[in-house]
Amino acid sequence: MTQWMYGKNVVKEILKGDEKVLCVAVVNLNDEIAQAAKKAGIRIRQMDRKALTKLTGTDRHQGVAAEIEEVRLYSVEELIRDVRPDRGLLIMLDELEDPHNLGAVLRTADAVGADGVIFKKTHSVGLTPTVAKVSAGAVKTVRCAAVTNLSRTLEELKKKGWWAVAADMDGKDYRMLDYDFNTVLIIGNEGKGISRLLMEKCDHVISLPMTGKITSLNASVSAGILMYEIYSKRNPV
Repeated sequence: MTQWMYGKNVVKEILKGDEKVLCVAVVNLNDEIAQAAKKAGIRIRQMDRKALTKLTGTDRHQGVAAEIEEVRLYSVEELIRDVRPDRGLLIMLDELEDPHNLGAVLRTADAVGADGVIFKKTHSVGLTPTVAKVSAGAVKTVRCAAVTNLSRTLEELKKKGWWAVAADMDGKDYRMLDYDFNTVLIIGNEGKGISRLLMEKCDHVISLPMTGKITSLNASVSAGILMYEIYSKRNPV
């Protein structure tokens, strides 16, 4: 099956990679993306904005879209195959539903060099075109695995020497850990947080101290702060 990915940054990343692009749809034939597609010998379709909106299902396409095979998913084994000892970082998302959150998580995961992102096959947002656009192309650079059971997957990772770190408002200050171990950072659902079964399997529970009147942070913001904390602990200036 194929899907249409839209947005200038997303399509640029697709054209730069080794992805087979079946077609590029553009509003403006003089656009640099149209020129790059033409140079690469990719079929180009010109259409007006209304038609492109109908094709992609959104008016946020920025005048460009690319038709590709569905984004590849990886196995968990593939994510951890080449991880350096005690430097691994996986992001596990427990039923994250907002595509903007997933896109932002992928973008930060790319920035810190995370080894992959794991989410459920059901009750979670998948790698949709909206996720791809928000991720600014990271949907193509960060390996993702969709699994049936997060709890079972975490158990298997722990048997292989990984440590589970859950983000929860009742945890200890996130700065107290050194993160000098292969880390599975778990981020919960926007409303429900992390499920009880998954929380019970975690080795550490950490939180972000908050002194304002708001009691919680956006899931992708929390994930971003924690990913960079892990990165900074492992890569001191």
